[in-house]
Amino acid sequence: QVQLVESGGGLVQPGGSLKLSCAASATISIYAMGWNRQAPGKQRELVAAITSSGKTNYADSVKGRFTISRDNAKNTVYLQMNSLKPEDTAVYYCNADRSYWGLADYWGQGTQVTVSS
Repeated sequence: QVQLVESGGGLVQPGGSLKLSCAASATISIYAMGWNRQAPGKQRELVAAITSSGKTNYADSVKGRFTISRDNAKNTVYLQMNSLKPEDTAVYYCNADRSYWGLADYWGQGTQVTVSS
């Protein structure tokens, strides 16, 4: 079992930046990793993903503003969020994708991001 712990959330003004971290309790180098978010009353959505080889993919709503990266030596995945908008307000979760092995993903507990003036 791998534990994922998100950090770095908080309150930021529109146009500001935050960097989220997802620290794993064991190696995650073999997994594709994702950052997801869930706003009140809405379904959880994937906003960014990175494969084990470093290929990235983004939701259209965050493309050009968010950057996902990983440091396998530190067992950590990051989400740099720039030009934040009020609609980015949500709880942000990271996950380790284990679908290749037919297993359930690992999920963190989430970190709150609030964009407001």
